[in-house]
Amino acid sequence: MKPWMLAAVLACAAGMAGADPLEGMWQTEVDDGAYAHVAIKPCGAALCGVIARTFKDGAEYQSENIGKTLVIDMKPLGDGDYEGEVWRPSNDKIYYGTIALSGDKLRLAGCVAGGLICAKQNWQRVN
Repeated sequence: MKPWMLAAVLACAAGMAGADPLEGMWQTEVDDGAYAHVAIKPCGAALCGVIARTFKDGAEYQSENIGKTLVIDMKPLGDGDYEGEVWRPSNDKIYYGTIALSGDKLRLAGCVAGGLICAKQNWQRVN
């Protein structure tokens, strides 16, 4: 193998090894007949999730929220737990947020009152 090919293979492997397990495309729960696909990827030292696609009654549609950040500055705490902020499109407010990741499922919570009152959703990884 040529030296430049070996360097390229090693660089790709290093990049893949460093990917956070939260990275990828996630489907939200259905809410009022609509759901979204959220792309979670690095944003600085944290992870952010941007609305990539939206669906209503099973059909894709062009929501005004496409391209907006829903998961904000999530930082890993270890053992599949993350904390940061979440944006709720229905009232345009940002809340303290947590994520508990387990394989291809996650539980996202948006909370007030120091985490005493939380709204939660279960998301599924989109392959």
